[in-house]
Amino acid sequence: QTQPSEPNQPATAVVQQQLDAYNRHDIEALMATYANDIKVYEYPDKLILDGAAKVRERYAQLFADGVLHARLGNRIAIGQRVIDHEFVTRTFADGVGVKQWVAIYDVQDGKIVRVSLIPGPVEMNAKK
Repeated sequence: QTQPSEPNQPATAVVQQQLDAYNRHDIEALMATYANDIKVYEYPDKLILDGAAKVRERYAQLFADGVLHARLGNRIAIGQRVIDHEFVTRTFADGVGVKQWVAIYDVQDGKIVRVSLIPGPVEMNAKK
């Protein structure tokens, strides 16, 4: 079970808790990893979600997809920034596929305060 974020834990621990909660479709555990003023951007600076309420709303929609699952490809961490290469299996309009993302997480006081997403290619009908 994911514990609430602690201010002194490593940034990688918070980001891993977030990924684990995402894969369990556990909205409460997921939201516990984010700051109230979380901002999500499409890289570099296009704001797409502003604040915890918007993030909760978006993930609640995503979690309705029973196949939704993120697999971590690679992780780089430097200080309070964690960069993940993720392979996200989900349902698209034309079937199940895997979309690659690079996610840049900025952590402050044990919470994710900013996420910058770089979209990658989609492979349809792929296995997760």
